[in-house]
Amino acid sequence: MIEEKYDGFFEEETANIADEMGIRKFVESGSLPAYCYNSKIFVPGKTPVYYSGPYWDEKESVAAVRTFLTGKWLSTGAEVFKFQNQFSKLFNVKHSHMVNSGSSANLVMIAALKKYYGWNDGDEVIVSPVGFPTTIAPLVQNGLKPVFVDIEMNTLNFDLSQVEEAITNRTVGIFVSPVLGNPPNMDILREIAGTTIHLIGDNCDSLGSRWRGEYFTNLYTAWSTSFYPAHHITTGEGGMISSNVEEIIKIARSISWWGRACYCVGQANLLSCGTCGKRFYKWLDNVDTVVDHKYVFENMGYNLKPLDLQGAIGQEQLKKFPEIHQKRVANFEHIAKTIDIDGVNFRVAENDVYAQPSWFGVPIICKTPEIKQSFVNHLEKNKIQTRNYFAGNILLHPGYKHLDNASKYPNANMALSQVFFLGCPPHYTSEVLEYIDEVITSWTL
Repeated sequence: MIEEKYDGFFEEETANIADEMGIRKFVESGSLPAYCYNSKIFVPGKTPVYYSGPYWDEKESVAAVRTFLTGKWLSTGAEVFKFQNQFSKLFNVKHSHMVNSGSSANLVMIAALKKYYGWNDGDEVIVSPVGFPTTIAPLVQNGLKPVFVDIEMNTLNFDLSQVEEAITNRTVGIFVSPVLGNPPNMDILREIAGTTIHLIGDNCDSLGSRWRGEYFTNLYTAWSTSFYPAHHITTGEGGMISSNVEEIIKIARSISWWGRACYCVGQANLLSCGTCGKRFYKWLDNVDTVVDHKYVFENMGYNLKPLDLQGAIGQEQLKKFPEIHQKRVANFEHIAKTIDIDGVNFRVAENDVYAQPSWFGVPIICKTPEIKQSFVNHLEKNKIQTRNYFAGNILLHPGYKHLDNASKYPNANMALSQVFFLGCPPHYTSEVLEYIDEVITSWTL
């Protein structure tokens, strides 16, 4: 009944749909947060300057509501499948699988890699102690040992000379988490890894970043992405695992779908024979019984499936990605130039000459903890959001301090006390940027 009612309604142009649904009127009234629909309404000193947020318009809202009202699936279905394929094509990777968050993507990716390559409990993966905890937790949760390497203070990425020193006969991977979109020297890292150690990417902050003109994700065995609202593109929540190795993605799909063996998507779920052509078959070894493939479990897994309407939103977001990337880079350069005017109390982290980051934020390194606190207070007082450089040294936090001694990583400790970041999202207008300039240059210690 619902589908029949809205059939003609959803054949109209998106703009007209938005008008009928009242979305456009709601947007233009200013009732939504300024970041949410790229509103140009901005009052300096009164309108909050959010560090990031969704960059979308009525097209995402219409796609979500249309899928919810008339789609064949509520959970993962055809729209998610289309989004996965479009994502892979745009970012030059063969296979992608969507889950319910970037954190889940890391968890499932590490589990899939461990199974595919036959890694053993206690095998080692080199990581930075600085960043977000969901790069570290999946290693421990999958029985692997995180081996920490301190950062260097120019780029805030891990010290590559220490990476080489940390390699043992049990090292199976290097988990790279670029700083706010800024990759380390991938030439050196690839040389260190050689042919036996896998480069793995937590690419949640770095979608679209390049090395020597190519997506540096091309150098990873597998990599993750987050679609949290603050990130480059968003589906509300969501994440993606990508790899050129099809079997890794098949394992990841199974683990995130309860561990089931079946890989049917969308309309294939309705076929009596399924995608494999023999859905009802004697699938279990040593059991002379016909079993539905949808209820054969080849892995211990979870339910980490996204909603199908998130796939519809994602398709609209991919269309905007070139604009999002260009604006993030331009806004970073604008804010970084203003920060660097000071030249004494704080500076912006550097990027390698061969790196072309798609910046998630503007990393600011302060001369002392006191300067950081004073500067942050000044910005926040003037309604400009700041963010700590995530956990700083994760080993200082209660949930992770048992993994190693934080005092062994002095630069990571400095990241906690002397580093923070500002946003550079695509919804910043020239008026917002001018206001940020005024507030930055008016700071005094």
